[in-house]
Amino acid sequence: QVQLQESGPGLVKPSQTLSLTCTVSGGSITTYYYYWSWIRQPPGKGLEWIGYITYSGSTYYRSSLKSRTSISRDTSKNQFTLRLSSVTPEDTAVYYCARSARAVLAPTSLNNYDSWGQGTQVTVSS
Repeated sequence: QVQLQESGPGLVKPSQTLSLTCTVSGGSITTYYYYWSWIRQPPGKGLEWIGYITYSGSTYYRSSLKSRTSISRDTSKNQFTLRLSSVTPEDTAVYYCARSARAVLAPTSLNNYDSWGQGTQVTVSS
């Protein structure tokens, strides 16, 4: 059974770059045909898909965040990483990494994915 675990700083200053890593165990991030996503949930709001990287390394981002988002991977470590630049307090959220067998661009629940991490709180504040 695949397991995902987010890691990274819980506090980021405004204008800095948020960097989170998802470590995957029990399955390879290069296994055909999976999508590896980053999703967030701001306080009091619903889930917001940020972007994904596929088994082949292709990426796709939410249009409103595209200019600030980068998702990369390290296949030797079975990890994929989110970088979100120029953060503001509006980027404060619980961030999740997740796996799915199809592209999920508007999740209503983490159950839209077949596996996900426990989530990590990121607060943007000076």
